Amino acid sequence: MTEAATITTSFPEADIALLTFDMPDKGANVLSRAVMQELSQRLDELEKRTDLAGLVIVSNKPGIFIAGADISEFVASLEIAAEETATMCRFGQSLFQRLSSMNFPTVAAINGICVGGGAELAVWCDRRIMTTHAKTEIGFPEVKLGIFPGWGGTARLPRLVGLSNAVEMITSGESLNAEDAYKMGLAEDIVAEDDLQAAAIRMIREEQETGAYLKDRTQRALPIEMNPTELGFLGATASAYIQSQTKGQYPAPLAALEVLLGGSMESVDAALEMEAIGMSQLFGTPVNAALFNVFFLTDRNKKDVGITSNGVKPRKIERTSVIGAGIMGCGIAAANLKRGVPVCLSDAAEAALQRGVRLVIDEVAYDKQTKQKNADRAIEYSSQLNATTSDSEIAQSDLVIEAVVETLELKKRIYSRLEPQLNENAILASNTSTLPITQLAADLKRPEQFIGIHFFNPVRKMKLVEVIRGEKTSDETVATAVGYAKRLGKFPIVVNDGPGFLVNRLLFPYMNEAMALLQEGVEIARIDKAAKRFGMPMGPITLYDMVGIDTSFYAGRTMYDAFPDRTIASPILPALVKAGRLGQKSGKGFFNYENKKRRAQPDPDVQQYIQPYLKPTGEEISDAQISDRLFLPMLLEATRVIEANIVRNVRDIDLGLIFGLGFPPYKGGLMFWADTVGVANLREKLKPFAGLGARFESTALLDEMAQGNKKFYQM
Repeated sequence: MTEAATITTSFPEADIALLTFDMPDKGANVLSRAVMQELSQRLDELEKRTDLAGLVIVSNKPGIFIAGADISEFVASLEIAAEETATMCRFGQSLFQRLSSMNFPTVAAINGICVGGGAELAVWCDRRIMTTHAKTEIGFPEVKLGIFPGWGGTARLPRLVGLSNAVEMITSGESLNAEDAYKMGLAEDIVAEDDLQAAAIRMIREEQETGAYLKDRTQRALPIEMNPTELGFLGATASAYIQSQTKGQYPAPLAALEVLLGGSMESVDAALEMEAIGMSQLFGTPVNAALFNVFFLTDRNKKDVGITSNGVKPRKIERTSVIGAGIMGCGIAAANLKRGVPVCLSDAAEAALQRGVRLVIDEVAYDKQTKQKNADRAIEYSSQLNATTSDSEIAQSDLVIEAVVETLELKKRIYSRLEPQLNENAILASNTSTLPITQLAADLKRPEQFIGIHFFNPVRKMKLVEVIRGEKTSDETVATAVGYAKRLGKFPIVVNDGPGFLVNRLLFPYMNEAMALLQEGVEIARIDKAAKRFGMPMGPITLYDMVGIDTSFYAGRTMYDAFPDRTIASPILPALVKAGRLGQKSGKGFFNYENKKRRAQPDPDVQQYIQPYLKPTGEEISDAQISDRLFLPMLLEATRVIEANIVRNVRDIDLGLIFGLGFPPYKGGLMFWADTVGVANLREKLKPFAGLGARFESTALLDEMAQGNKKFYQM
């Protein structure tokens, strides 16, 4: 059976060829092997023509030009030899290079997202036009997958926009909107969507007349002219910046920099060969494989509707109410406004409500490009924000999210007051991070329309949302909550009710073990350094201060009540709470923050709160053992979560920990990491800690998997 064509050839004018990408049955165009072969055939056909004045390449997908290569094909090829990788690169390079050597000018007419391989195709065209569409952007995100552009991007881009600009684009992996691309010289024009094709044809007519594209082709085949001192300075500063950002854990940006700098001094053909060889050394590495996994985790989440039932349709949330104008409530309100969802913000305290309104408006008015508050944005969003203490106004929303303090009685009083006033289809939700959803819904008349929607702090930065279903929560409510979270640009994962839900349940063993190590006499600095060496953004002791030691202590009591056999009730935390050392918010915790920049500084005074509770074992503990002590309990708890059916898929654990806890993406997620290490090896790692009790005992699931030599991702 022949695959349906992705690329069609047409002629809007007799001497103008138009190649239109429109991948059948897909929401986006991707460059699979079949599509690349198809493009080669289309170019073969056009090259035979002697009557053409130019070629325009467009997409028929709304909001998407080409979304890059087919990553699933890349993953299937991860174990190929290095020379095969280089050959794969050379094929793409030679194919795209034809776009800059045809007998007529070529124009990429970009409407929507143009990234990865799509961006490489575009830069090999003689000219690029971009539209004013809100989604139009161009970029090279390959370093986020542990590789770099391999179809000529590292050779071609510096010759279009300059080496410094190319280094910034490729090593950061960030995209440019149309305006910034135009300013950089990457796009020659910006036009309205309905003028795109006509503008591309006008550009071809102009190139016919001036022949400027021919001069550019000659110039772009040569080495880049750059002062050696300037080149050396660029290399040194870019390398230092990349090292500071990646901590040496992501090799692709530095490898890309090396290829960009080296290729700039050579002809474009020599630069292409350097790119192919460089890619062969990155492709298939453990970091590359892990980052590919993260890509698929996010891609899977975009398609997941949160339920397995057929025929259940989510309701659309047109208006939201948020109860509680604290940090979380304001963050949730701002997230709604940014995505065009009108919000009613409420708080029992008038002063808190007014302060909350200011916080929300300040956040939504902030312009990332100017790095200042924009008055027009403030006015625009203010009209969509209603601050009120009236229950009747709150009850008009399709979704009411409670985000008050973690007190069961207070939350239940709010629900009993509001539920009778809500419309029959409205959803009532809690942003709780600890209290059981089933318990919160116990007295409701419509528990099937109650759910947990747990945002993470700070809401503007954290992509994860836990959607927690109670025992009586309906599929429709779950699907609606999932769709709502996605509308806000979040990654929702559906979890069943249970202590700590998913993320906090897996965070607690890690934090708890840090306290155990501290009591055994291990220094704060060593504990934090071990976690950061593993790849965590900060150590567990620093995290205690950031979350709040009092908050951590009270959450820990919940976990102790649920799992007393594998929880250590450390007396250090209550001692610090009693002393008023609550972390960053009080100026002192495990560290001292009473300095101009409010940064963590070691504080010798904290030892007086630790010293009385020290219980040294007398045994030396290595850095590797500290790391194992921190992360093995987390993994064991994850196996218990799977056994208890808290999650629907092991991949939800990995997505949750990466985007909710900052688990290192370059390890692919906790369960992906476990598969990489191997279950048998993990069980061996547990043996030295057998004397520490239940928290280090292997679980039934781990034992079963070891016997069958299975992987978590095969479940």
